[in-house]
Amino acid sequence: MDIIQKYDYLIVGSGLFGSTFAYRAKKAGKRCLVIDKRQHLGGNVYCEKVEGINVHKYGAHIFHTSNKEVWDFVNSIVEFNRYTNSPVANYKGKLYNLPFNMNTFYQMWGVTTPEEAMKKLESETSEFKNKLEAEGVSEPRNLEEQAQLLIGKSIYESLIKGYTEKQWGRKCTDLPAFIIKRLPVRLVFDNNYFNDTYQGIPIGGYNKLIDELLDGVENITDIDFFECNRSFDENLRLHEVKCSKFTIHCDKIVYTGPIDQFYNYKYGKLNYRTVRFEQEVLDTPNYQGNAVINYTDATIPYTRVIEHKHFEMFGNDVISCPKTVISREYSTEWQDGMEPYYPVNDSTNNETADRYRALAAKEQSIIFGGRLAEYKYYDMAPIVEKVLNITLV
Repeated sequence: MDIIQKYDYLIVGSGLFGSTFAYRAKKAGKRCLVIDKRQHLGGNVYCEKVEGINVHKYGAHIFHTSNKEVWDFVNSIVEFNRYTNSPVANYKGKLYNLPFNMNTFYQMWGVTTPEEAMKKLESETSEFKNKLEAEGVSEPRNLEEQAQLLIGKSIYESLIKGYTEKQWGRKCTDLPAFIIKRLPVRLVFDNNYFNDTYQGIPIGGYNKLIDELLDGVENITDIDFFECNRSFDENLRLHEVKCSKFTIHCDKIVYTGPIDQFYNYKYGKLNYRTVRFEQEVLDTPNYQGNAVINYTDATIPYTRVIEHKHFEMFGNDVISCPKTVISREYSTEWQDGMEPYYPVNDSTNNETADRYRALAAKEQSIIFGGRLAEYKYYDMAPIVEKVLNITLV
């Protein structure tokens, strides 16, 4: 007779939520088993070593936060470097600094002082505001209106419209206004994309962070949770999970996968945007001189090009590494079999997600966490913060 292993937590998914939870649980003396359907740990922060470069296999990940507790926590696991996210936009062959700052305004309008930039911004935004007021509109109804109220017509049409419509596969007039509010506007020559106090990349890459978080935690990869037979004993308050590789009992399940799949699509499938990556190794030490360049012209099929070495290599180290790796990103609508990335926050999907969340809220021994399990876009730091605030029992 097989011996059934007993765990406090079965953690489904080894991304940042699952790995951070496992770390905290182990520190609290809990026994955990982490499983992942992929053949590697780390979820979407996983990096693949190519030509000595940590390639962000599932898209660029930049850790940033103003929460000192979160920053101190991740740095207690592995030290972070000084990478500062300063993306550049390419529009029809011309380059513009992001986020929108004095460099951008000089490149766009030729203005050289904050006063000149403010006058130009006020001219463009007030013109659009007057137009909306004449139509009886008091609040922006969509992304296009919000963007033009925020930054004016010329920057919107050059640097926002094409990129955003490629990213979401929808017209800006069909997207909610709140999406564009994440973009900072500054009247200083500051190309730092984030307003947060701290930012960087783990020295040695994200795999090192995940490996340290899961140090001493049992884990099994290449196992699909939904191919397991699951049952719950009401009297013993125990889950039994059985598959070809194990049979276990556990007090609680920590689930980080798609919430609609957990409930067997009872209310229908949620929609996502996904990303296809076209990776290329180039025989040059420095292809574009920056980690991130956005292509904002709608006629360019990809949204951006990532040159991975610039996340972790600076100064002479860039040249010392003779090759480079780039990834072109193509945004597309999610279909079965694709990796789900970004929730589509329209009214239909949000209503469906709310119904699933209502089911999840009733669960007594299942914890749902992360972007898929909550159907919510997350940066990395809020995920860590959320796990740090969970009470372990």
